[in-house]
Amino acid sequence: MKLDDSITAISGIGEKTAALYRKLGIFTVNDLIKHYPRDYEEWEDIVPIGELRANQVQAVRGMVISAPQTLHIRKNMTVTSARIKDASGACDITYFNMPYVRNALQPGKQCIFRGRVILKNNRIAMEQPKIVSPQEFEKNLHRLAPIYPTTKGLTIAAVMKAVRAALGGIDCYAYGHSLADRGGNIRYSIQNDYMPEDVLRKYGLLDWHSAISRIHFPADKAEMLAARKRLVFEEFLFFIISVMTLKDMASREVNDAPMMRVDACGDFIDALPYKLTNAQRKVWSQIEEDMCSAHLMNRLVQGDVGSGKTIVAILAIFMCIMNHSQAAFMAPTEVLAMQHFETIAQFARKYNLPFKPALLTGSLTAREKRRIKESIALGTCNIIVGTQALLQDDVDFYDLRLVITDEQHRFGVKQRETLAQKGLQPHILVMSATPIPRTLAIILYGDLDISVMDELPADRLPIKNCVVNTDYRKKAYEFIAKEVAQGRQAYVICPMVEPSDEVMGNQPALENVMDYAAKLKKELPPQVRVDYLHGQMKPKAKNLIMEEFAEHKIDVLVSTTVIEVGINVPNATVMLVENAERFGLAQLHQLRGRVGRGEHQSYCIFINAAGQSDSMERLEVLNRSNDGFFISSEDMRLRGPGDLFGIRQSGQFQFAIGDIYQDAGILQEAQSCAKEIYEAYVQNNKAPIEGHEGFWRHYEDIIAAEVEFINI
Repeated sequence: MKLDDSITAISGIGEKTAALYRKLGIFTVNDLIKHYPRDYEEWEDIVPIGELRANQVQAVRGMVISAPQTLHIRKNMTVTSARIKDASGACDITYFNMPYVRNALQPGKQCIFRGRVILKNNRIAMEQPKIVSPQEFEKNLHRLAPIYPTTKGLTIAAVMKAVRAALGGIDCYAYGHSLADRGGNIRYSIQNDYMPEDVLRKYGLLDWHSAISRIHFPADKAEMLAARKRLVFEEFLFFIISVMTLKDMASREVNDAPMMRVDACGDFIDALPYKLTNAQRKVWSQIEEDMCSAHLMNRLVQGDVGSGKTIVAILAIFMCIMNHSQAAFMAPTEVLAMQHFETIAQFARKYNLPFKPALLTGSLTAREKRRIKESIALGTCNIIVGTQALLQDDVDFYDLRLVITDEQHRFGVKQRETLAQKGLQPHILVMSATPIPRTLAIILYGDLDISVMDELPADRLPIKNCVVNTDYRKKAYEFIAKEVAQGRQAYVICPMVEPSDEVMGNQPALENVMDYAAKLKKELPPQVRVDYLHGQMKPKAKNLIMEEFAEHKIDVLVSTTVIEVGINVPNATVMLVENAERFGLAQLHQLRGRVGRGEHQSYCIFINAAGQSDSMERLEVLNRSNDGFFISSEDMRLRGPGDLFGIRQSGQFQFAIGDIYQDAGILQEAQSCAKEIYEAYVQNNKAPIEGHEGFWRHYEDIIAAEVEFINI
């Protein structure tokens, strides 16, 4: 079995099960072993019944003191319950649809019970506790069991079994990648690792084989952290090497036809109904200078939500058009592309700008696509708005001189090569609403010049925030209903898509989109229109839901973090985040940016289900500040390398396992290593030095595997 084999190569996975894995983006054996655990369950010591705490998974040793009773609640639903005690107290145990458990619950029998503790009618109880033998408990005590992201029909136990089979059946671990050519032969000699030995020694890293095995099945927390460090380090390392390659390419990109400064840009600024902030003026001056200089622009404009990045982008487009060239505006989703298109068209009409925009998306008919592509090639449209699919082979530009994109569509090596092969070398402007501490931004955006918009327009209403526990839910629902009655809309964010069989150790149960949407439909007045959105939906279905929310056909949208870079809905005034303790501060701030975009006062409610003081302290940062740069710095300060139980990753830069805040130290180490490796490579005339051959081959494989993920 090789890493690029289909997942059906694993024993026990047929086509039906493979379809479930595909919902999770898992197609190959390599995809499966890189489907890292999102958390771990740690078996802790037995506690006295009198010391049980609600919302935690705990183990007790108790004696059954009542005969078990089974009640038929409704069709296909039974509840079996009994009572257990020890010297410190007593509690109820409850099982759903497990009538056969009665045989194991004979009065007088003493057992170890392990399960989630709940508070029901002011009495402590355990739900679905597993009856564990002393031998099994001793074997698992203090070990970490992986908890994987799953989907309906696919259990954590099934994923765990498949991962074990994959790790045990791979022919070759060399380079962590399939090395077979098309004839099935190994392309180059097998080594223990694609990472150079000197790098492994210097930075104290595990070899790939050990790391990939221990990230899934660590003996303890120390083993898991060591495995994770290796995998995070290499993920950052290859990313930074790509950034260095891009910087090297950009430094050679001469601006053959510098643009002329345009007086009309100043007239346009004067015609606006508001004054640009000092930050906006400064950033526009930097962009204008770049576009008129002897070298192509490669600039990041980094600014908080509402800092006014859009008008700066419009100015850059205006200057490009006035220099008789084309501009492209790439958005992460079709819905957002449509909104950008409408914004550009509105500016053109209102200020009589010479814009001839076109929108190219996958939902167009084949005939419409042909017509728009023809107008792009002929130059009859001068602004082309769409997704990253604008760069596909069959899209030919007349004279593309400016590409505006965002952090979700970072320009990689492949994208630059694609344009270069078309004879195009445009200015690149990256717009980012993610305020990242400058120390990290310099590493992550090392190929770009950085402009910062750290000033908000004076008339912008700050979002009102509150951090509360689960007791506040009823009031939160009442508040949402009140806002909807006044014509507003709301988001509700849950960390999970659907119910999972995962056990979260000492973490509270996670809310899921499917159940929560159903619950809200019952809790809110019947006229409130509730719907849901998540990343596992098909693109067409996602676009439809986002369009309906933007058109106010939906009042309350229950969603995962997929809306983080979603849509601009100025009418949305409430954001409710469940299990807020599970997210990084920077990501919560990004989510909060979905509201506060209109003229009405907006509110954000963070529900801390854990209720622990350290979680409250961390979340209070959001309560005190709407400043994204301050929040991101605090996120980096408050999170450390061992702080990964219960904190979800930021999702920025689409790293599979690394987190730029939690792993800031590893990121800085990876930068030092990348600098050493790349300098040695350059000094050796762009050829690997001895011992680094496998590293560069693997890097080439990664770049070659980079694909466009949105098709027109």
